[in-house]
Amino acid sequence: MGESDPEFYIDGVRAGNRRILAKTITLIESAHPAHRQLGRSVVDRLLPETGKAVRLGITGVPGVGKSTFIESFGMMLVEKGLQVAVLAVDPSSTRSGGSIMADKTRMERLSVAPGAFIRPSPSGGTLGGVARMTRETLLVCEAAGFDVVLVETVGVGQSETTVASMVDFFLVLMLAGAGDELQGIKKGVLELADAVAINKADGDNIEKAEKARRSYEIALHLLNPATPTWSPPVLACSALTLAGVDTLWETILDYRKRMSTTGELEEKRRRQALAWMWSRIEDGLKERFFSNHTVKARLRDIEASVKRGDLSPTAGAETLLFLLDNDR
Repeated sequence: MGESDPEFYIDGVRAGNRRILAKTITLIESAHPAHRQLGRSVVDRLLPETGKAVRLGITGVPGVGKSTFIESFGMMLVEKGLQVAVLAVDPSSTRSGGSIMADKTRMERLSVAPGAFIRPSPSGGTLGGVARMTRETLLVCEAAGFDVVLVETVGVGQSETTVASMVDFFLVLMLAGAGDELQGIKKGVLELADAVAINKADGDNIEKAEKARRSYEIALHLLNPATPTWSPPVLACSALTLAGVDTLWETILDYRKRMSTTGELEEKRRRQALAWMWSRIEDGLKERFFSNHTVKARLRDIEASVKRGDLSPTAGAETLLFLLDNDR
């Protein structure tokens, strides 16, 4: 059974073989058409084994100590006997030895823990490319038996929304003591939060953290919760002393229990899967458009005509779309 056979990957992932898990993810990340086809076949076959893990997304303001928090949180889960996978969504990353080493060295303890698996963000050039691979990697990690799959946003802007759309629970890490407690907070990010955690609540910072916690609590109360089942709490924690980190895990489990009881968790995952399908359709249509030979041949001329004002933008778009329609 060779590496061109789907069974090689499927059996290896099901057995929890880390080496074959890594090879399967590399296959998913490949841009080669044959690899992509094989990767799709493997992911489809593994789908029945997925869905059991806690899917957790984490974002944070710059300087919040996200890597230290993820390592402390991950180590706590590993010590509880859980298997933890950490994936990153970073549209600016490049696949080099350097990027892999950077991910490993910033979480030195977690990267060598037997119950943990860290996978740096693939290079995709675009958020859509990276997100596609990350979502499929998440499913493969679930099939390999991981209890918690933690997806970290490294990039900025839309990456928070993208990660929130593939996880059950979205955690936003904040800092205390930066003057105005709500400075630099994007309302959109708070709206995505299932919980907010004020990190670095240790030493002289404990009082500031409590003050910040109350400020964020007020801010969250002004937003309409996504569901009547859950009001996003604001917690204080310390990745250094581990204070509040266990409470945070209990909060995530409480959320999961409540949302599972009402059927909302399953419904959320169904909606996410459908949204993901439409996202892939949009990406696929763009790929086909730009790789079409007739479109490639005419694109620059039509762009130049629109720039000069000889052709309206609508006429330019319709001409190009008509070329795509006719080239069958």
